[in-house]
Amino acid sequence: MSATAVLDRLRGGLVVSVQAEADSLLDRPEAIALLSRVAVINGAVGVRAEGLARLGAVRRAVAVPIVGIVKRAYAGYAPYITATEREIAEVVAAGCEIVAFDATERARPDGRGVAEVVAAIHARGALAMADCAEPDDAARAAAAGAEIVATTLCGYTDATRGTALPALALVRACAASGAFAVCEGGIGSPNDVRAAFAAGADAVVVGTVLTNIDVLVRRFAGATPHGG
Repeated sequence: MSATAVLDRLRGGLVVSVQAEADSLLDRPEAIALLSRVAVINGAVGVRAEGLARLGAVRRAVAVPIVGIVKRAYAGYAPYITATEREIAEVVAAGCEIVAFDATERARPDGRGVAEVVAAIHARGALAMADCAEPDDAARAAAAGAEIVATTLCGYTDATRGTALPALALVRACAASGAFAVCEGGIGSPNDVRAAFAAGADAVVVGTVLTNIDVLVRRFAGATPHGG
C-alpha cells in the first residue's frame, strides 16, 4: 500500500491504541489481537500496538493500517519507543505500515538523530510517525521527511510534564508542520475527539479509555467504599 493510500485510510478517523500493562492478563498476543479486531469492527480505521509477537498477531487479525512500536529501555537513555535500528526492524518484520518513534531531541542509544531515524524507517519501506512532545519536535520531524507527526509524548518529558491533555496547542503546531497531524494522549471522551479535529488533527489515537481494562477497573473500584 502506498504512503498516500495509508494516510487516506487514516484521515478523519479513529486509531485505537491496543496495549496492556506488562503484568496484565491481557498482555498476550491473542488478547491484543482480539481487542484490535473489536476496535476495527466498531469503526477504528487503524490500530497502534507494541511488541514483535503482539504486532504479528494483530497483523494477522486486522487489515487496517497498523502503527507499530517496540518499547525497550536502554540504561542511561530516556527514549524507549522504537529507540534503535533493532526495534525498527522488528516493527517492519511484523508487517506494520507505520513505525512510530520518539522524535524528541533527547539522546538515543544508537546516537542517531531524527533525520537518520526517519531515513532508516523509509529504507525498510515503512512510513515514519514522529511521537513529539513540543512544536519544535514536530517541525524537525516534518522537515526530516516524517509523514506523520503526533502529540504522543507531550506530558512525558521534563519540559512538558504537567501539560493539560489533550495537547491542542501542539496539535495545531503539528498541523502547521505540513505533515499528517495526529492527536494522541489524554483523549477521554468523544468531545475530546471533536476538539482535536477542530484543532487541525488529521486523525486521533485513543488508548487507555478504550482498551486498558486494568486501569479502568482500578479507577472504578477505587471509588467504591471497599476500594477507597
